[in-house]
Amino acid sequence: MGKWLKKNWLNLFLGLAVLAGLCLLLYPTFSDWWNSLHQSQAIAAYVDTVEGLSQEEKDAMLQAAREYNQRLWEKGNRWILSEEEQQEYNSLLDVTGTGIMGYVNIPSIDVSLPIYHGSEEAVLQIASGHISGTSLPVGGEGVHTAISGHRGLPSARLFTDLDRLAEGDIFTLTVLGQVLTYQIDQIRIVEPADLSQMELYPGEDYCTLQTCTPYGVNSHRLLLRGRRIEDVPEALVAAAEAVQISTYLVIPAVGIPLLFLLLTVVLIYYRRRGPRLTAEDLKHPFEKRSPRNHKKK
Repeated sequence: MGKWLKKNWLNLFLGLAVLAGLCLLLYPTFSDWWNSLHQSQAIAAYVDTVEGLSQEEKDAMLQAAREYNQRLWEKGNRWILSEEEQQEYNSLLDVTGTGIMGYVNIPSIDVSLPIYHGSEEAVLQIASGHISGTSLPVGGEGVHTAISGHRGLPSARLFTDLDRLAEGDIFTLTVLGQVLTYQIDQIRIVEPADLSQMELYPGEDYCTLQTCTPYGVNSHRLLLRGRRIEDVPEALVAAAEAVQISTYLVIPAVGIPLLFLLLTVVLIYYRRRGPRLTAEDLKHPFEKRSPRNHKKK
């Protein structure tokens, strides 16, 4: 074995290097698929739980959230929550006990993510988070909801493609079975501490999507504000659906060529190794092999 390793260490090293490189290439795709699968399962579990609620239970939860939103107008500094206020916030709209209050869907970039309470790092690594201090996502007059998400993570796509959206694009929030549709009417880039673009406006129903920018630098925040619309133009829906590419179609399209490349490398490697060891060679491993040892009998 030691003699074989000494003779073939370079080929073995190159094979391992190729395998390691392919693993690195496949990791983002596989990891994003894995996270997408878990996100879909979390959304499905949320939907199932909501469907099991009575209409009275849903109405009571929605009413509590609307009352919370109304109190934000009266709060001096709504960005700072006391311990008691934090507990109340965490309990509202949490029908599954996991912190999910609904989910956001952005058809034009094929994104569907659970929305969790808060925008802590643990949340943003796996999904989107509701920014506490903004209105809960239940719609109504004088509300402004803000949803935050990471971009550029090697393990998940999340809000990576948010900069591809433009004014006029639509996205939806689904909470307790009701679907709220928003159309982007304003795009801004601000400093991380600038909260002026998340103000409450009388009579308006806004939702802002937030992520870091520029890509890979993350020194600022990209804000895409949507205004609630009741009647969604069919042309917008059709345009959004037309550009969707399912993750489950993208992964095979990327993974299959890479697997084919891996198999090709393996076949070339073993073909260049020369004749295989015979039973006679194994009996006398230290004898020098000659062509006559490998004659067919």
